[in-house]
Amino acid sequence: MTLKQATTKVMEIKLAHSPDADDAFMFYALATHKVRTPGLKFTHVLADIETLNQAAAGELYDVTALSFSAYAYLREKYVLVDCGASFGEGYGPIVVASHPLRRGELAGRRVAVPGLRTTAHLTLKLLEPRFEPVPMAFDEILDAVRNESVDAGLLIHEGQLLFPQAGLHRVVDLGQWWLEQTGLPLPLGGNAVRRTLGLEVGRQIARAIRESVSYALEHRDAALNYAMQFARDMDVELADKFVGMYVNRWTLSYGERGRQAVRELLSRGVAAGLIPGPAEVDFLSEEGE
Repeated sequence: MTLKQATTKVMEIKLAHSPDADDAFMFYALATHKVRTPGLKFTHVLADIETLNQAAAGELYDVTALSFSAYAYLREKYVLVDCGASFGEGYGPIVVASHPLRRGELAGRRVAVPGLRTTAHLTLKLLEPRFEPVPMAFDEILDAVRNESVDAGLLIHEGQLLFPQAGLHRVVDLGQWWLEQTGLPLPLGGNAVRRTLGLEVGRQIARAIRESVSYALEHRDAALNYAMQFARDMDVELADKFVGMYVNRWTLSYGERGRQAVRELLSRGVAAGLIPGPAEVDFLSEEGE
C-alpha cells in the first residue's frame, strides 16, 4: 500500500442509537453529512435503548447509546464519551398509574419497566426496591397501564409528555426525586466507544459527536424538522419541548457536575447491590481521558 493510499483510507464506524426525536436531533449533522469526519464514515443503526444495552455485551457497535446503569456491566468493553449524553435536571422518567397512587404505595406492585438495565429501572429501585418489575418494550407501557395489565408503568422518551392524553396519573417523577435527594441532574444515557478502537480514534469520534450536537443546536429548525420523522405521536411543539429537555448544555459536555452525577448514580446503585462494582467511570473527550 502506498503512503497516499494509507492516508486516504476511511474507517467505517457503526454508530447505534435510539430511533427517537432527541437522538435524531443530536445526530442530524452526522447523518446528513453537515460536519466533516475525515478518516471516518459513520453508519447509523437504530434500536431501542434496552436492545442496545444488551447488544453492547457482544461489542456489536463501535459507538453505542447506553443507559448509565448498563455501563456498570460494560466498563471493560466501552468508555463513555464526554458529550452526547441525556440528563434530566429536575425531570426524568415518570411512574404513572391508571388511578391516583402515592409513591409510597408502589411496594409490592407490578410495574412495567422499559428494561432491567435502564437507568429508569435502577433509579426506581433506588426509590422503592420492593416493587415487581415487568419488563416490556418502552412503547407498550402506556397501553399496559391504561389496560390495567400492570399496576403502574415507568415511562421514558415521549411517554413522559404524552401520559396526560391517555388519562393516566403521575405517581412520581424520578428526575425530580433524584434532584431532591442529591441536588444533581439525573444522568439517563450516554454514548460509549469500544475501547479496542484506541484513544486516537476515540477522540476523533468524540469530536464528531460534539460537532454534531453543536451544529444541531445552532441550526435548531433544520435539525428539528429532520427529527420529526422519529417523533412518535408528537406534534412539532411537543417534539421541540422534548428535544429541549434532553439535548442541551449537558449534551455538549457533562462538565464536572454531570460527571459527579454519573458517579453518584453508580455509587448508589453499587451500594444498594443493584449493579456490579466498582463504582468507577472513565470519560473520554476529544482532548483526552
